[in-house]
Amino acid sequence: MKLYFAPHACSLAPHIVLRELGLPFSLIRVNNQTKRTADGRDFYQINPKGYVAALELADGTVLTEGAAILQYLADLRPEAGLAPANGTLQRTQLQAQLSFIGSELHAGMSPLFNDAIAEDAKVLLRQRLTRRLGYMEQVLAESGYVYGDHFTIADAYLFTVLGWTEHLRIDLTSFPTTERFRRSIAQRPCVVTAMRAEAESEQVV
Repeated sequence: MKLYFAPHACSLAPHIVLRELGLPFSLIRVNNQTKRTADGRDFYQINPKGYVAALELADGTVLTEGAAILQYLADLRPEAGLAPANGTLQRTQLQAQLSFIGSELHAGMSPLFNDAIAEDAKVLLRQRLTRRLGYMEQVLAESGYVYGDHFTIADAYLFTVLGWTEHLRIDLTSFPTTERFRRSIAQRPCVVTAMRAEAESEQVV
């Protein structure tokens, strides 16, 4: 498998899961500005949507959309317990949390990266995100994880999105459980290794 990624992007979540599961894969960096891969290809020819993450399978099939990629990876090693079995109520509940992270947190933060958006509008966006983070604070207070009592693909996704908060000036001091979650997940070996690999890719000219 080949994971097309960009540092500091949502592709970190499947990167973490690939390492957590011990699956063989190669990393291919994508320049988000030029839309060229590190080996010189036009990324639009790989993913017409033009954004990471994209996962290329051995037969050439390319999967896109983070939540879908995460679930595909979890199902490759179901014994690892990173997602409940497909077709179960538990899987649907996990999907609900993935959807919330994607539509309310990930999509809610994305406009804040746009310098063309007025600061007044960004203040309103941050207020809305604060309410959404309040919900996640309650969820994490139950067990310390997004779903169930152990690390799942939803935790990899939430950790990735929370990593943008400091840059976007979203204050987490009012959400101590969320902050503890972020620090705890950051110490997992798969996370440390994934983040180191992405940081090293930035140093390659």
